[in-house]
Amino acid sequence: MSAFCLYLGKADDVPQTGGGAVDPAQIVAKALLCFNQKSIYSSCAESYRLTATGNLNVPQDYTNQYCNGPCLTETQLVLNCIENIMTNFVFYNRATIQDIRDTIQAACGYGPQRGDFNVLEHIEAEGSRANRAATRIPVSLGLMIIGRILFL
Repeated sequence: MSAFCLYLGKADDVPQTGGGAVDPAQIVAKALLCFNQKSIYSSCAESYRLTATGNLNVPQDYTNQYCNGPCLTETQLVLNCIENIMTNFVFYNRATIQDIRDTIQAACGYGPQRGDFNVLEHIEAEGSRANRAATRIPVSLGLMIIGRILFL
């Protein structure tokens, strides 16, 4: 998979997924599997699915179908799957799980942001917790984690 995800936190914050030592790269890899589970994404067209990069490619004219159909439900299931594995998961675009949920809620709402599924614009408008946390992480730590993910 070409997407990279960073874990922004201390090693003791990483949720356990079983016995043994905690390996953040393995936990991230397990969370990434949520995107490929056929039992989760079964009815939503692939072009409208949430990607591991943190993008929701939903055109504005598809808003009603997305928000009132299986895509919304299946996207929420993917987010739940990721959150159950790793609560501090951060997508490649630096969006958190909550950032994605907030974007979907605004895009499916009936306010001025209806139909706007652009996660990056939503993060910039609202201010992402991941962006604030990212400024505190040494670059070398992030590169180590990305490097481990690449070699899985």
